[in-house]
Amino acid sequence: MDYFKLIRNSVLTLAAAFVIFFTPLNENEASAESAYSVEELKEISSKYIGVRYSYGGTSAKGFDCSGYVRHVFKELGITSLERTSSDMYNQGTSVKKSELEPGDLVFFNTSGKRVSHVGIYIGSGKFIHASTSKGVIKTSINDKYYWGNKYVGAKRVANFSTAEAIAAATEDDSDVDNTPEAE
Repeated sequence: MDYFKLIRNSVLTLAAAFVIFFTPLNENEASAESAYSVEELKEISSKYIGVRYSYGGTSAKGFDCSGYVRHVFKELGITSLERTSSDMYNQGTSVKKSELEPGDLVFFNTSGKRVSHVGIYIGSGKFIHASTSKGVIKTSINDKYYWGNKYVGAKRVANFSTAEAIAAATEDDSDVDNTPEAE
């Protein structure tokens, strides 16, 4: 009989541990930990400006568009991106063009296929990407000569915030007094 109590208690303990482990963090902790820095995104993505285009390229020796995006996001600690632009388009949450935020992936149809090119929106109507003719460059998303007509859509695969917003979210938790009151 004690054997069954031991098994039951073990199962209950494991169930409780499972619930605790998979319980979401409070909103401030979740937003602070899941937000990436816009400033860091811009710094990392910009350091590759001028790197040549290389079909299938995934390193600073040469990038294709999705190899570049994956490389930048990997440096930021985001390792879940698929390898091709069309596969990346199947990830994340759709974003309207009017609601783009830095860090959103922007997709284009440059070859007659639905999605054949990807870049990273960096704000102010610009995106950074590996261009076949010029390598890694910043370009206007609404470029009337080429990119504006090729735009397909955007996806948000991570949340990016300014350093001030991240600090404020962290600060909200740090100013809480958790010392017990004297009785």
